[in-house]
Amino acid sequence: MNRKYWRLTISLVFLTVSTVLYFIHFFIFRDTHHIFLYLVGDIAFLFTDVLIVTLIIDQLLHIRDKKTLMQKRNTIIGVFFIEIGNDLLKQLSAFDTRAENIRSELSTAAAWTKDEFTGLISRVKNVRYKMESRRADLLPLKTRLFDKKEFILRLLENPNLLEHEQFTDLLWAVLHLTEELAARKTLTGLPEADYKHLSGDIQRAYAALVSEWLNYMNHLREFYPYLFSLAVRTNPFDPEAVVEIQDAGSAKS
Repeated sequence: MNRKYWRLTISLVFLTVSTVLYFIHFFIFRDTHHIFLYLVGDIAFLFTDVLIVTLIIDQLLHIRDKKTLMQKRNTIIGVFFIEIGNDLLKQLSAFDTRAENIRSELSTAAAWTKDEFTGLISRVKNVRYKMESRRADLLPLKTRLFDKKEFILRLLENPNLLEHEQFTDLLWAVLHLTEELAARKTLTGLPEADYKHLSGDIQRAYAALVSEWLNYMNHLREFYPYLFSLAVRTNPFDPEAVVEIQDAGSAKS
C-alpha cells in the first residue's frame, strides 16, 4: 500500500463497515428513529470526547512526560558537572582577567534564595568576560579536555538532550575548544592572532558553563538539598570552600 494514501484507505474502510452495520440494523429492526437517535447522540458526544482526550488528558500526559524528561536532563547535567564541569570551571576561570568580579557574585551559593538565583541567572547572561589565553597554562586544560572528549561525545548523542539547546550549545563549545587545543602540536610561542582566537574559544565555553552551572545549582537547591550542600562545599568560585563539614563557629559550614 502506498504510504501516501494509507490514511484515506483506512478511513474509507471504517466508513464502509459502519454503513454496512447500520444497514444490517435497519433490515433487522426496521427502526430508523433508533438509528438516527443514537447516530446524532454519538456525533454530539464526539466533540466532548475530543475535548476530554486531546485537551485535558493529553495535556496532563504531556506535563508528566515533560517533568520526566527534565529529570533525565538534569541527571545528565549533574553527571557532566561531577565528571568534568566543576573542574573545568576552575581551570577556565584562571584565564579570566576579571575573575574577581564573577567570583564575588557566585561564591556565596549557600545563602541564595530562589529569587536570588533568578536574578543571578539573568545578570550572568549579560556578563562580558575578558579571557586571556596566555594568562594560564593551556597544556593541563588540553590534557583534561582530551581525556574527556569521548564522554562529551556520548552526551551529545543522548536523545534526552535534543531539545535542551542551552546545554547542547555548552557541549559543542567545550568540544570545539578541545579540538582547537588538540589540533596544535604546541601551545607556546603561538602567533598573536592564534592566542586571540583561543581566548575567544575559552570565553565561549566559560560563559556557557557558568550559566548552566547556575541553573544546575538552582535545580539542586530545589529538589536535592543534600546534593546542593555538597555542591556549595565544592563551589569552584569560592576559594575558601572546603568539602569537610565545619563546626558552627568555623568559617565554613
